[in-house]
Amino acid sequence: MKRIAILSGLLTAALIFTACNDDSSDGASGDTTNQNANPSVIPNAANLEMPRLDDQTGDIYSHYVTYNGTRVLNYTVDWHKEKKHSRWVAFIFTNTTAGTSWNRNNWKGTEWNGTVWEGDPFQADPDIPAGERTELEDYRGSSYNRGHLCASADRLFSKDANGQTFYLSNMSPQMGRFNQDDWVDLEGQVQNWGRNSSFRDTLFVVKGGTILDGQIKAYTRSGMPVPKYYFMALLCKKYAGGQNTYKAIGFWVEHKSYGGNPDLRSWAVSIDELEEKTGIDFFCNLPDRIETPVEQTYNIESWNGL
Repeated sequence: MKRIAILSGLLTAALIFTACNDDSSDGASGDTTNQNANPSVIPNAANLEMPRLDDQTGDIYSHYVTYNGTRVLNYTVDWHKEKKHSRWVAFIFTNTTAGTSWNRNNWKGTEWNGTVWEGDPFQADPDIPAGERTELEDYRGSSYNRGHLCASADRLFSKDANGQTFYLSNMSPQMGRFNQDDWVDLEGQVQNWGRNSSFRDTLFVVKGGTILDGQIKAYTRSGMPVPKYYFMALLCKKYAGGQNTYKAIGFWVEHKSYGGNPDLRSWAVSIDELEEKTGIDFFCNLPDRIETPVEQTYNIESWNGL
């Protein structure tokens, strides 16, 4: 676990550094200028899935697992303790994290984190201090589902990775029909892309529910905000023609029942439009020469299955 409290003074000072990793240089010659990169002095901030850390950022928590002897970043949460809700959750699909060696149905009778579970291991995030985190009691009697952001089915490569998706910091209060009949369809499509190695080398994913004033549908009895909208930002990297190629697409979804089998294409937007709606700067660590055209538009036909 890594917790980073984003302080405006520290962030301003750190912005003099340039994010430096294989993705930001994209392995090819060319201009690597980046006007809005995250500071590389902050752990994981230079990762391509990470949105820009700005004055609206809360506390950053990164969850890791050990898999085949290697420490693997499972997902990262931007946590807002005042609202007890995340602003976003970010993670990636690679050949490692796209694995399917675990099944959600395996939890009954399984020991994990010191408990033998009779079903899904929903629990408070142990890395967030009591009083700053969501507890099981916050959902009781709320009439809302504990809706995954990083979905359980996004993380099937190990028991630990799947178990961490049940941390309540990764949940959002969702209407039952929306969670079970509509949002799940989009999640399934993302999982299809994420598990298709011919489609991607790496699929970078950011998901969230809106918690800005004016973008909250309601509040639960315990005071949790119920987002009025949910969103996803996707960036696909694939090596082709001697260089890394990139494409991106966003989804903006009103939190309501669509009666099942929703028209996923109608939710699609460019990353630029999604940034305008959410106030979040996605994929800021791409060099400007890549970020600008990739975020301006999208080709829906290149996202097979929509």
